[in-house]
Amino acid sequence: MAVFNLKDREIQCKVVYYGPGRCGKTTNLEYIFKAYKKQIKGDMVSINTEGDRTLFFDFLPMNLGKINGCDVKVQLFTVPGQVQYKSTRKLVLKGVDGIVFVADSLDVRREKNMLALKDLQQNLKSYDLNIFKIPIVIQYNKRDLEKEGIPLMSCEKMEKDLNRQLKAPSFAASAFSGQGVGKTLQSCLNLTLKHLHKQFNWADK
Repeated sequence: MAVFNLKDREIQCKVVYYGPGRCGKTTNLEYIFKAYKKQIKGDMVSINTEGDRTLFFDFLPMNLGKINGCDVKVQLFTVPGQVQYKSTRKLVLKGVDGIVFVADSLDVRREKNMLALKDLQQNLKSYDLNIFKIPIVIQYNKRDLEKEGIPLMSCEKMEKDLNRQLKAPSFAASAFSGQGVGKTLQSCLNLTLKHLHKQFNWADK
């Protein structure tokens, strides 16, 4: 849940990158951290396992400037995708305002994508949040691997698997090269800020 500081006219919100293990969530944040240096305040914090997988979260505060006289600051988090970190994923989701679901385009990861989306829905429900009402964007990651001859699912197939009911904005991307990363983030921020505007109606505060 976003925090509105009336005295300082500041809104602080939280966006979480969610998805199966090794789908590219951390790589997304690493690219954003490098590409949007001017908008970033502070350092990115990462706690990893021996296998260099995200264990807890990446923390990346972003300052978007003023909207209707209010400073808007965004915190970006990732969650660990591995099954054994289910409780950590739930913890990181607490207070979430917007979600980027990062799906792995590798053909062999189809089931893991669908299980991760189901896991997201269940964890949101535990906080009385509806996956169909919260701002969410889907990213079909690793599209760059197609040119290397690695079997990938088509975006159309992934849409049917993951987005048939959600009907969320979706983007083909490569977090490694940066393709689609900015568009994914921008879309999620737009949806999140529109949602918060309805919640806070901050122009009238």
